[in-house]
Amino acid sequence: MVDILRLHESIRGAFPEFTTDPAVHAHLFSPYALFVDRPALEAMGRVAAAVFDVAGNPGYSQRVLQWAPDIATHDPGSAGGVLGLDFHLTVDGPRLIEVNTNPGGLLLNALLLDAVRSCAPPAWATWTNAAQARDAAVTAWMEDARQQSGRTPSRLAIVDSTPRAQFLYPEFELYANAFRDHGVDCVISAPEDLSFGSDGLEDAHGRIDTVYNRLTDFALEDASHADIREAYLAGDVALMPHPRAHALFADKRNLAVLGYPALLGGFGVDAGSTALLGQVIPPTVELVPANRDALWAVRNGYFFKPAAGFGSRGSYRGDKLTRRTWASMASATYIAQAFAPPSMRIVHGGQSLKADVRCFASEAGVLLFAARLYQGQTTNMRTPGGGFAAVLTSSRIDE
Repeated sequence: MVDILRLHESIRGAFPEFTTDPAVHAHLFSPYALFVDRPALEAMGRVAAAVFDVAGNPGYSQRVLQWAPDIATHDPGSAGGVLGLDFHLTVDGPRLIEVNTNPGGLLLNALLLDAVRSCAPPAWATWTNAAQARDAAVTAWMEDARQQSGRTPSRLAIVDSTPRAQFLYPEFELYANAFRDHGVDCVISAPEDLSFGSDGLEDAHGRIDTVYNRLTDFALEDASHADIREAYLAGDVALMPHPRAHALFADKRNLAVLGYPALLGGFGVDAGSTALLGQVIPPTVELVPANRDALWAVRNGYFFKPAAGFGSRGSYRGDKLTRRTWASMASATYIAQAFAPPSMRIVHGGQSLKADVRCFASEAGVLLFAARLYQGQTTNMRTPGGGFAAVLTSSRIDE
């Protein structure tokens, strides 16, 4: 087990800017680790590489951009930085249930790695260490910015709505510190702090050439995001991740395409990638008027998610759905995904916690694996004993 109180104390000692609130962040970290066989993690890495590969396929992009907002047609020249691919571990292997383009928790989970190393059984180890994960994350984001602008960022803004009110605000501080260590001036801003004019995108202290975008308005449609939108479309600022990345990777309707081998094969995607994605993605369809009655009848075998949702908001297990909720879902775009149950972690006292695994990856490869332990329908940070958890895996044969 990990001494969470001691972990928070050591973090605050090493990173004075890391201001966790004991009342808010009581279940940010779990005292338990999740043990996952190395072949399962390696399979997740191959899935991440296949997803990046397919996103670059013209046939695939043309297909999924049909339901994307207009801003997604703007191609800034980069893949989109870092993905968070969420997996459930089943008896038949990992199952990809979701892809995220602004995945939270990467640097927080990097900090967790070294805290569990001393208590890990000798035959098990973390995939990487804190310093390597932190460096790989910043390098991935900076490379994405370089691909967009042709230069290394000089002044970067981490942007979210009311940043200090965000649950993962401590991670913003960790990112700011990490970017500064790589020679990039970094500020944490609300979108209202930035304005776009003849001198480019600026805050009160000068020009911003790169935005690390933590907004959940993925198409930048809100009026308060207009200046960032204009700067991005003008090519004045590198935006990571950008709207095109969300459209290619994270719209949940895309899973119906990614998991359909015949369709991907028709686009010219290689047979290995099509077979792999077809195996690991549970059958997924868009919920439309023509199939609503049929899916309601078999709802117990499905999980329903809003196509552009995030953070499990508006997601429902079919066996928990009421007719009233089902009727309200008709006004939004939903997907139905065959239910792939999460694995269970039995912890101290016999308590059972559900578990999923997030693979953080860039085009260069896997950056970090992390777990989330929870109880309830969906992942949350409110379960005693739950929260972000370190993933320990079997050692390599050559170790």
